[in-house]
Amino acid sequence: MHINFKKSDGPFVHDPSLTEAFEALPANAVSERSIKAVVVGGGTGAPVSIRTLLSMGIETSCVVAMADDGGSSGILRDEAGASTPGDVRKCLSAMAACPTDAFTQAFRLRFTFAENHTLGNLMLSALEQTTGSFPTAIKTCAQLLHARGNVYPSTLERVTLLARNNEGRLLRGQALASHSRSALNTVSLESPDTLQAYEPALDALRSANLIVLGPGSLFTSIIANLLVPGVVDAIRASSAYVVFVCSLADIQGETRGMSVLEHVEALLRFGLEGCLNWVIVHTPHHEKTPVVWDDTQQEALREKGISVCARRLIDDALPTWHDPRLLREAFEEVLRACHLQPTLK
Repeated sequence: MHINFKKSDGPFVHDPSLTEAFEALPANAVSERSIKAVVVGGGTGAPVSIRTLLSMGIETSCVVAMADDGGSSGILRDEAGASTPGDVRKCLSAMAACPTDAFTQAFRLRFTFAENHTLGNLMLSALEQTTGSFPTAIKTCAQLLHARGNVYPSTLERVTLLARNNEGRLLRGQALASHSRSALNTVSLESPDTLQAYEPALDALRSANLIVLGPGSLFTSIIANLLVPGVVDAIRASSAYVVFVCSLADIQGETRGMSVLEHVEALLRFGLEGCLNWVIVHTPHHEKTPVVWDDTQQEALREKGISVCARRLIDDALPTWHDPRLLREAFEEVLRACHLQPTLK
């Protein structure tokens, strides 16, 4: 059954999504070598890479940060003792086999009259309660969505993100840190129990031959995963090419004023020194708030042994989003260079 919802229909509002644009891309088939990709991140960024890779016919999984403590996720976490569902929900939605299916549409609906919860968040939390297992809740929702890949939390522990910004101010919690008045400098995770990684997430990273970081919030979505013990080791233990997709716009408090090079240096500082292979970066033209990029940075990255795919990636109609066709072309360029290119049909 298919149904078309408006973006806003009274008290029911859809989360932002570019599913329709990605759906318009014909799928490509992988012939000579099966590519196993893992996207690392969360928020609204990781689904962009997920949908692009799936549109290329690439087997795709995702490792998701679990530090979100704002909005609907924060309420469910604080008042119901639930695991953080929001980023998992967004990635599951991106993997849904049919974006226009009635259940997939409903899964993404946000109830403005009920503390802005989404149905997906409520379902994940309710299933966690009834099954006693957050991974089982994820698996059940994945089956209902006919998800085309696996979504793994990086940890099942209850974690709080701690950050210190360039002004020296200590910020407690992901929601507060992401809206910092100046760029973040250091971040860490705090847990009441021994912080451990979710083992299936580590297995997925170890067996991948392509690991994609982002796009999305650098510190609170991407690095929040790297802070979980074992995640960086699993990336290093893999034979994967590691690719960072840098965000387009300088609109987030946590990275405000940071150049592309500074984004990369933060990733290296948090464990990826020597294993980051590629950076996909938007080359700005006339945008008001692009992430700063120039030829000097490109040379600095190459001196660090990091290859660069620099091209125009922005969606002119939605200037803080990647154009799906342009991003796919960037991935295809990287895969050709890595000898992982799918055969186009």
